[in-house]
Amino acid sequence: MASFTISPASLVGKKKVLFIMGATGTGKTKLSINLAMQFPSEIINSDKIQVYKGLDIITNKVSESERYGIPHHLLAIIDDPDYDFTVDDFCNHVLLALDTIIQNGHLPIIVGGSNTYLAAMLEDPNIGFRSKYDCCFIWVDVSLPVLFPYLDKRVDEMVDAGVVDEIREAFVAGADCSRGIRRAIGVPELGEFFLVEKEIDDETQKEKMLQHAIMKTKENTRKLAEKQLSKIRKMNHELKMFRFDSTQVFEAVLKGVDYKQLYAELVFIPSIEIVKQFLEETTAVKKTSSQNAEQVPICV
Repeated sequence: MASFTISPASLVGKKKVLFIMGATGTGKTKLSINLAMQFPSEIINSDKIQVYKGLDIITNKVSESERYGIPHHLLAIIDDPDYDFTVDDFCNHVLLALDTIIQNGHLPIIVGGSNTYLAAMLEDPNIGFRSKYDCCFIWVDVSLPVLFPYLDKRVDEMVDAGVVDEIREAFVAGADCSRGIRRAIGVPELGEFFLVEKEIDDETQKEKMLQHAIMKTKENTRKLAEKQLSKIRKMNHELKMFRFDSTQVFEAVLKGVDYKQLYAELVFIPSIEIVKQFLEETTAVKKTSSQNAEQVPICV
């Protein structure tokens, strides 16, 4: 596979920012790291739950080894699990991270699923984000009938990886699950199980209740994906994203067949071309391309 490189010096002063959008589980993190390995980049997490330390399995944080040495910002920076990380907090941290990354001569890649926070930052007139930064938006999309079974599979994999014990160790009876890291899907669902777990002697009944909590986690994860997709579609009218349909890739994953070639052809290589073009073009040319994103031959 061809590797494109851009000199770090060529990025200084351009204030270009790449956004990778998509519903939960669509491969945003994987794509951000793959692109960061092709261009001199640093990644800014825009998932409001992943800013907290702990609960790495249920929050699906990318591990140190999976980052391949790419610097990550706003990832596991909050110690207090009850701290309410607000939109203002997010905007302030992102702007500081952008200054640092651009000063390093690197391309900032903002990736995560908190689209409400992103929209607030992009639309805030006091920030004037889009007047200060030249932005490119890549949207990785997967049809919901295919994404839903994949998300169910991912929850099952989390259970196999020990997520029940992970949440049990952090469980605090009576804790507020509407703020902090406890907002993570899976924490309140399993919390209901932990409240009665020790009072049940019948192992069959206990297992049944546990499976119910896991099922609720799957249902709420699907609802989150649906909500995120709806928000992205609304944002797309204004932002004119480059949309890549990764449905065939996920169909291959669910069938257990090799998906790497499909991923390269449908998502990775076209994304490289878009980023390369974005870094080389003037703002005026880029905006013309963005308005015709769906007409780019390699976009699917």
